[in-house]
Amino acid sequence: MRIGIVGLGYVGLPLLVAFAREGHEVTGFDVSVSLLDALRSGKSHVEDISEAELAAVSGLAKWSDQPENLAECDAIVICVPTPLTENREPDLGAVEGSGRTIGSIIRSGQLVVLESTTYPGTTRECLIPILEQGGLVAGEDFAVAYSPERVDPGRTDHTLRTTPKVLGGLTEDCLARATELYSVVCDHVLPVSSLEAAEMTKLLENIFRSVNIALVNELAMISDRMGIDIWEVVDAASTKPYGFMRFEPGPGMGGHCLPVDPFYLAWRARQFDMSTEFIELAGKVNQQMPYYCVDRIARSLNDRGLPVRGSKVLLVGVSYKSGVGDMREAPALRIARLLLEDGADLSYHDAHVPTIERFGLESVDLNAGLDTCDIAVIVTAHAGVDHAEVVAKAPFTLDFRGVTGPDGDRSQRL
Repeated sequence: MRIGIVGLGYVGLPLLVAFAREGHEVTGFDVSVSLLDALRSGKSHVEDISEAELAAVSGLAKWSDQPENLAECDAIVICVPTPLTENREPDLGAVEGSGRTIGSIIRSGQLVVLESTTYPGTTRECLIPILEQGGLVAGEDFAVAYSPERVDPGRTDHTLRTTPKVLGGLTEDCLARATELYSVVCDHVLPVSSLEAAEMTKLLENIFRSVNIALVNELAMISDRMGIDIWEVVDAASTKPYGFMRFEPGPGMGGHCLPVDPFYLAWRARQFDMSTEFIELAGKVNQQMPYYCVDRIARSLNDRGLPVRGSKVLLVGVSYKSGVGDMREAPALRIARLLLEDGADLSYHDAHVPTIERFGLESVDLNAGLDTCDIAVIVTAHAGVDHAEVVAKAPFTLDFRGVTGPDGDRSQRL
């Protein structure tokens, strides 16, 4: 089978490698010439894909920015970003651009699958009309399906192969074609009744997390006001063997999905005269967490007779989640910006993030940072960091991830 992958980021590149690993010819298509050049030289920009893995499939992988190379493929999978506009509305520019690219070369018998997270109706109402502009008819001349990506960067316990793959097809035949495709790299394929059901499935997964994270974040703020340790409460509640699922507070949500996906459904719901107040409130709470964290930093400094301006603040971990260097929507970026605006002497340590170019900062040696800071703030808890040592060496530590024990003289938790 010949397979084309459009978009070679955190979703597309691992998918391409998975198909090539099974012996299929793959064409990786992207509009970034520099990215393609790096891949041709064997360099991976995705942490989950090593250069050794790239080298192992080099004989089956072709890298291209020429649409005609996609015409040779039996199946084409779209894995492009779906961000928000400045007004927090869906930005489908990359999906539409991919549709035009594929539509210019599409031939009878091909399968096109969209994996990008989006609102229900996107595949049917946005992508298919673009693909049909050349005269071929979806569901008759070529097949169309939607399958939400379920990539969790840095995770090794649940992989592409072991995570159930949700699929919705335009027709039964389309669904069968897509099932055949994904069965090559996924142990369990789960068909649903429609394109829209598959699109909504991904939104439910992420909105579920967003709402529950917002709930525990709000409880963390209330507990702080009441003098209650929210981590003790979460630990205690987690002992209940039924009816409770553990969620932990933190400095806010990062990555592409959780900060973005709820707004896709909220926007779509307004087209049906529906107001998603519950979902939007969760988004508001989570977006406010970095501001609350900066307030906690200011209060902690003030308790020690120090203003934010001029104080040496060390952020320990800045990527959006443990174990990766991904900075997409990372709460640390907003925390850093707010602290810099308030005049803090800011530094950070994160072995996964060598530089934060927008602030002109480079990761410092952890011990050196602890020796000179006025306060250390654990924003992201990477496994390679001895957080007990952070508490022992820093004058005071604020722990936004609950990885240290409470110590009134040396540390506090969120």
